[in-house]
Formats: sequence, structure tokens, C-alpha cells
Amino acid sequence: MNSKYNIVSLIRKKRDGKVLSKDEIRFLIDSYTADEIPDYQISSFLMAAFLNGLNDEESAALTESMLHSGIVVDLSHVSGKKVDKHSTGGVGDKLSLILAPIVASAGVPVPMISGRGLGHTGGTLDKLESIPGFYVDVDLARYKEILEKQNLVLVGQTEEIAPADKRLYALRDVTATVESIPLIAGSIMSKKLAEGIDALVLDVKYGSGAFMKTEEDATKLAQALVGIGEQFEKETIAYLTNMKQPLGYKIGNWFEVEESIDALKGEGPEDIMEISHLLSGTMIYLGGKADSVEKGIEISKQQVENGEAFQKWLDIVEEQGGDISYINNPGKYPNADYEFELKSSEDGYISEMDAFEIGTASVELGAGRKVKEDDVDPQAGIVLKKKVGDKITKGETILVAYTNKPTTIEPVTAQLYGAVTISDTKPEKEFLVTKVVDKNGVRDFRL
Repeated sequence: MNSKYNIVSLIRKKRDGKVLSKDEIRFLIDSYTADEIPDYQISSFLMAAFLNGLNDEESAALTESMLHSGIVVDLSHVSGKKVDKHSTGGVGDKLSLILAPIVASAGVPVPMISGRGLGHTGGTLDKLESIPGFYVDVDLARYKEILEKQNLVLVGQTEEIAPADKRLYALRDVTATVESIPLIAGSIMSKKLAEGIDALVLDVKYGSGAFMKTEEDATKLAQALVGIGEQFEKETIAYLTNMKQPLGYKIGNWFEVEESIDALKGEGPEDIMEISHLLSGTMIYLGGKADSVEKGIEISKQQVENGEAFQKWLDIVEEQGGDISYINNPGKYPNADYEFELKSSEDGYISEMDAFEIGTASVELGAGRKVKEDDVDPQAGIVLKKKVGDKITKGETILVAYTNKPTTIEPVTAQLYGAVTISDTKPEKEFLVTKVVDKNGVRDFRL
């Protein structure tokens, strides 16, 4: 180990609210990645950083150290500006499955490395793996090959990409240090910068179903993410999106693939279509295929209408081993053994649908993980029949839940009843998107 620094002194320094230098942070990350620092000491550093924060320079140093703990992929052989999108996680958020083929079909290369679900939020990889045969674990050579051939690749984090982040995230998850804006920002950006992108679009969610519960905290996270992106000379644009209720109508891995298929055919729910086209349009703009976000949105809609986006989806599913017969005929997918309905006990309007409670209910049904080792059931999930603002009558179905775990039905039914509020008056409609953050700062944005 480099004797230039003493680990205990560095922990004490951050514990006391002092600023660590770039070299000191690099020493911590490099030493931990090389197994020269035990988990208990780096955990102490993480807690000190969680409690006292990291300034902009420390955040950038942490990101850079994690970025360079592994390989930074060189995609210079792939023509065009490479653009990716990242979401901070939500319930019913299947947007990556929709926008990636839209953007790729418009001529912008999309190298997308995604994660698995943990807690109440779903993961893109789990959704992809619900498609029979679809494989997400590829080496870097195959990653580059698929991207060059299809203009798109949808895979998981390889061992070579930001290994320090992978280890640190596992520690943060079990030491109650996940909800730290600098640590979240460093984790997200180290992976994204390592995958070989030129620009990035961020979907930063807030509300009951998001990690950031308030718009204020989401704004801070968006600013941190954009700041890091710009420091590394990657044009970065973030949108703040509302996650107080689930996105779309379907929650659960195969159910979300089904809704993605509908969206790629232009038949998805209004909220899904609007946000998908906004994010896709922004990616198309950053990829140099449109001279404005508005023009990019037009192109995004065009790619759906002319069928090219859906064809790209078929192409990438087949390229990565998936059985496209299920994409062309989603109805052939087997159903879960058990289903049950949640019915309204009164007349009125749906005034609230707690996305967090609905997300955790879907996990109980088998659609997600309580711990990382849990298996995910692609058939489990929830299909909403009503959303916030909808009128409902006594006895009418609010949602249908599906599971292969019959012992969950009774407790989940009670949980779901507690997640839905019915009022006499129709609630005011909330905006799906409220702010945009880029190198020029924070601006109101209404969608």
C-alpha cells in the first residue's frame, strides 16, 4: 500500500468535515479496489461522506477515481455521437426499452449499460431478461460488436467497467449510505462515463416512488449529475419528472415489456408516450440528428409512426438472443397462476396512488428483490385500471395483481388498499416534468 497516506487520518479528516484532496480520494478508491483497505474502514469513510457531504471537487475526484478503477470503453470506431439515458429509478419506469430503439433507429448510437431492480424500483435488465432467451451479460468485444451492428446495445455492467462503484454500491446498500447526493452522482456518472458516451440525458425522479422524495432534493441531484458530466466534457441534460404515482399502467417485468411494445407501436399510455418522446427527442438532439429538442421530438414521433423504432426493437431482441415471437405476439406469454382484483369501496375520484407502496407490493408479489440474491418472477406484477384523476364507482376495479406466491395475496391486498386514496373531488392534474437542468442552470419546464 502507498504509505503516503494513513487511512485512519483520512477517515478522521472527513469525519471532522474537512475537504479531501483529489489524490487522497484516489488513494482511498484505488486501495479499496486493490483489497488493501478492509470493508469496515471504507464503510467509515462512506458514512463520514454521507454525514458531512462532498464538495464539487471531491465529487468529481470520486467519480474520476471510480471511472478509472476499470476500463473506459473506446467507441471511436462507431461513427456518430454516442448518447445514453439514465433514470434514477421509479415504479413502472420502462422508458429505456422504448427510447433506446427510437433513438437508435433515428441514427444515434445508444450504448446502454443498465442495472437490476433493488427495493421498490424496477431494473431494466430484469425487464429485458423476462423476454425468453434475451441475454444481457456480454464481454466488451461483444458489446462493441452489437453496438456497431445495431446502433444499440442493452447490457449489464461488466466486471471491467467501474469495478470500484460496483463494490462501493454493495457496501452503501448495507450501511445506510445510499441516499447521499454526491455518492449517488459519483456512482451514476462513473458507470455512464466508462461506457464510451459523448452525451447523456438524465431522468431525475422525485415523489413517493423515487429515491429523491422532494423536488428540491431532485434538483440538487440533477445539478450534481450535470456538473460532473460537464466537467468531463460530456454534454448533459437532466429533466425532473414526477414519480408520485406509477408511470404508465403496468408494473412488473413482462408487463412492462408489454407496455413498451404498445408504446413502440404508438399505442402506449399518454404519460409514457409524452416522456418517451421528450427524452428520445433530447437524445436525438444531443446526437446531432436534430438542431433542437423540439425537432428531435418530431423525429422521435416519426420513428414510431413509420415503424422503424419497432423494427429496431425486434432487431436488438433477436441480436441478443431473445425470442421475437413473444414481441410480435405478447399474448402467448404464460400468465401467473394467481390473480386478484382490488375493487373500490366507494364512489369518487382517485386522488392518490402511492408509488412507493405499489412498488413494494409488486416486490412482495415476486416482481422484485428484497435482497440482491432473490430471484425475480417475470410473470408477477400489477396492472392499473385507474390512475390519479379518474372517476370510479363503488365495486369498480382499481387494479389487478398477478403472482405465483398465493400466501402474498391477503397482505398485499391490504397494502394496496392503503396505497390508493379516493376523494369526493377531482384532484388537480400534476405536471409530468417540472424542470430542466443543463450547463446553463435550472429552468422551469412544464409537460
